[in-house]
Amino acid sequence: MSQWNTVCQLDDIIPATGVCALLGNKQVAIFRPRANEEVYAISNIDPFFEASVLSRGIIAEHQGELWVASPLKKQRFRLRDGLCMEDESRSVAHFEVRVKDGQVQVKA
Repeated sequence: MSQWNTVCQLDDIIPATGVCALLGNKQVAIFRPRANEEVYAISNIDPFFEASVLSRGIIAEHQGELWVASPLKKQRFRLRDGLCMEDESRSVAHFEVRVKDGQVQVKA
């Protein structure tokens, strides 16, 4: 059974940035692209290098979709579902995420 896990306060995430949270044994990158309650969660592991870096990537908009570019070689991952723009076989996991009473919660 899945449950919601509080990982941080919304105010802990500066708009247009991401943070990393540990959810069990998984690293989750949580992004807040704007100064509202819109948040996204994908795996923090860059599948091209097996490095824990996606939460430090740059958020960008392309064709109406939000993406994060890995800080290593700039491969882009769509925030809503983890799809890799350059190589779909290297897409990352995405997680349900919400803001409730000012707290960011991820479903595990």
